[in-house]
Amino acid sequence: MKQITRIFDLLELFKTEYHSISDLFNIKKDGNWVHFSANDYVNYSNQISLGLLALGVQKGTRIATVMNNCPEWNFLDIGILQVGAVQVPVYPTISEDNYRYIFKDSEVEYLIFSDQDIYNRIKNVIPGIPGLKAVFSIDPIEGIRNWNDILELGKKYSNQDELEAIKETILPGDLATIIYTSGTTGRPKGVMSSHNNFVTNYKALGEIPPLKMHDRAVSFLPLCHVYERTAGYVYQSFGVSIFYVQNIDELGDYIREVKPHGFASVPRVFEKIYNKIVSKGRKLPLPMKVLFFWALRQGHKFELDHARGWVYDLKLYIANLLVFRKWREALGGELKFIVSGSAPLHPRLARIFWAAKIPILEAYGLTETSPGVTCYRFEPGCMKFGTVGPLLSGNQMKIADDGEVLVKGPNVMMGYLNRPEKTAEAIDTDGWFHTGDIGLIEDGKFLKITDRKKEIFKTSGGKFIAPQPIEQRMKESPFIEQIMVVGENRNYAAALIIPNFEHLKNWCEVKNIEFGSKEKAVTNPTINRRIRKDVERFNQDLDQTEKIKKIRLLNAEWSIDTGEISPTLKLRRKFIVEKYSKIIDETYRSSEYNYRVE
Repeated sequence: MKQITRIFDLLELFKTEYHSISDLFNIKKDGNWVHFSANDYVNYSNQISLGLLALGVQKGTRIATVMNNCPEWNFLDIGILQVGAVQVPVYPTISEDNYRYIFKDSEVEYLIFSDQDIYNRIKNVIPGIPGLKAVFSIDPIEGIRNWNDILELGKKYSNQDELEAIKETILPGDLATIIYTSGTTGRPKGVMSSHNNFVTNYKALGEIPPLKMHDRAVSFLPLCHVYERTAGYVYQSFGVSIFYVQNIDELGDYIREVKPHGFASVPRVFEKIYNKIVSKGRKLPLPMKVLFFWALRQGHKFELDHARGWVYDLKLYIANLLVFRKWREALGGELKFIVSGSAPLHPRLARIFWAAKIPILEAYGLTETSPGVTCYRFEPGCMKFGTVGPLLSGNQMKIADDGEVLVKGPNVMMGYLNRPEKTAEAIDTDGWFHTGDIGLIEDGKFLKITDRKKEIFKTSGGKFIAPQPIEQRMKESPFIEQIMVVGENRNYAAALIIPNFEHLKNWCEVKNIEFGSKEKAVTNPTINRRIRKDVERFNQDLDQTEKIKKIRLLNAEWSIDTGEISPTLKLRRKFIVEKYSKIIDETYRSSEYNYRVE
């Protein structure tokens, strides 16, 4: 078979090796699974390519897709790339202003979106897109052309020889896609990535997971983001069946039904899974509760390669037999691996999942690196808790004098669209990409990320504070769901905290304390004292300048829809500081500390 050097070359696998797969892409509609086969993938992709040619699409034409995760995303992805056009995948949850900016900046000529909800978000933007030639929707929407029009044009055009000739002109180094960063610190930047960027990266990542044809994966992170997109290419390279999750709140139900062998996730999901498990453990009858928390303590002590000896291994065997076995069942019972990316995973969580025989492979990367830079491997000596693993094949890495992680390799982007000055800032004259992350290399091979360079802030006393490690530590409290450390240009650090209301409500019932409502709970002095107690406990491990001296409890969970969380579930710090500026000012003006550290 022809060597895969361009993204769409993956389609050749489904013409030859994987042509028998009947459930390659899967989605639930009206409660029932709809399956698309390998042959569907080949046929739909080719029909889209031919339909686009019939519309007049040429090499370099920009086509924006605003879609939720679904099988059609893949058909459009390959269909667009096969004619040399450039896909511009856009998050379905951004603001009108960002849609307007991205469509204009990328000079899109065609726009394809999923459904009525997305149309409601972009309909006011569409009339103002300069150079826009056509708009299509996947679901039927009155007044909007349906994507079936493209398929029908492809059937009529039916010039496969012309398509094959065009494919031959597309080089591995050609621009394939423009992915806009999620904009956690300002205007999103258009990352220009080539076919080679993606292909070399998914091949390197493909060396790691023990997958095979007909294995199953669930997909719930946004496909428009580089992380899930590349994960999808890895799955396809193995012939894995992909099941799309439409609502992340239903992820647990999907996992129990699909029984996946692997999936990509982010630390926030593991935190939620763990907190939910612990919350259920607290409700167990006393003998079972004692056993549950004994098992939890064993899990927190876990070390790789049987480093704690046979006595601990025996205890862990019992913990698995009586407690952790049920965790695996809750995650489908057939998991071979989960990849964790987008942010560092707390070592405490990594240990306990590994103890429960749920292997989490920590990885690190960025949109600009397609995305993988490092990842745990299953070979001996290729994992270390608290790090994001060793380098992937083909990558190079070094730490700059100021601690910034620098990366070089075939996965590094072509540059930022229309931003030559930003490209020059990011990629130096020697070809090193400056990640913006602060880190260090442990044991000569494992990368440890300590914070984002742009997130480190300085107090009015001139002391630097890295908020991420502090937040990660504080979230070990079962009472804390979300937290953001503030204090730039202030004389000490404070924190905005969203309590874990489910756990808090259970605690109030046990303690016979009136919970009332979320609004009342966050102003309840007893509840504030209990959460301050945990903050004080964690503060003991921090330097004096890092200690959280004031907290403010908030009653509304931060989310993508309300703007505090990016589509990749990272804190949008600038937005949060602006949104809660009055509350932050009030917190610092208060004459009494919520709690004082002497």
